[in-house]
Amino acid sequence: MSYPAHFPITNPLVTVTHPTPALWVLEMHNGADTRLTDVFILQAFKPALDVVEKHWRENWRAGQAKKDESLCKGALVIVGNRKQDKFFSNGLDFAGASRDPNFQTNFFPVVYNPMIARLLAFPIPTIAAINGHAFAGGMVLAMACDYRVMADGSKRNAWLCMNEVHFGATLPLSLVAVLKAKSPNPQTLRKIALEGHRFTPSEALSLGLVDRTVPGNTDAILAEAQSLAESIDSLPKTGVWGTNRRVMYRDAIEALSKDVLIIGGPADDAAAKARL
Repeated sequence: MSYPAHFPITNPLVTVTHPTPALWVLEMHNGADTRLTDVFILQAFKPALDVVEKHWRENWRAGQAKKDESLCKGALVIVGNRKQDKFFSNGLDFAGASRDPNFQTNFFPVVYNPMIARLLAFPIPTIAAINGHAFAGGMVLAMACDYRVMADGSKRNAWLCMNEVHFGATLPLSLVAVLKAKSPNPQTLRKIALEGHRFTPSEALSLGLVDRTVPGNTDAILAEAQSLAESIDSLPKTGVWGTNRRVMYRDAIEALSKDVLIIGGPADDAAAKARL
């Protein structure tokens, strides 16, 4: 595999680089704020995960055969558009997606949920480099990662926020299940899901929603995330990182498959179109 790898090849929305033998960096750049559209998820983000996992597994198998643990290391950093410092991801394009009559029945079970389930069970450590705001579906994407490194807000505001309550969107079972798995404290969960609280970086750090905060721009946040990745990249060497995650987050992964509400011919065909 040659890097950088762009997805899709025409009009790329995701770029994957491989700066060290054990590290992959997935940059999301669907515009400045990286809206999580069906095209972004199906044609860019998920294929990028496929490439990273395939490459790591090839390395791991070679390391097992040669008894070389250095080949079995691996970690993935996910970062928002590196040309700006305002957004990690602004979540779904809710206004645009809602115009699709099949959105309510198809987007989460067919498009979004499989992406989050994939992240929850990914075979190597994942680190979200939160280089700005992470709203709604963007916050859940960050929470699905193993670790989170966030801008400290000294350069510009940066918030974690599930703001659905403020614009009248119902939270799907799947998103709540992920939030409960990653933030089991009832008071914190209430502020996230019911109050739509905008967590500052210092609040997020004190509540365990993020692991580190960093002053500076996107490059500084990415450098800290890469440093964290290097400190944990040996953990998947035995090959059970992903299997242990599947056990640890079993309830959330199962909940991600329970939003299936496909009804009628048009909705079923829209689901097939997204899948094929």
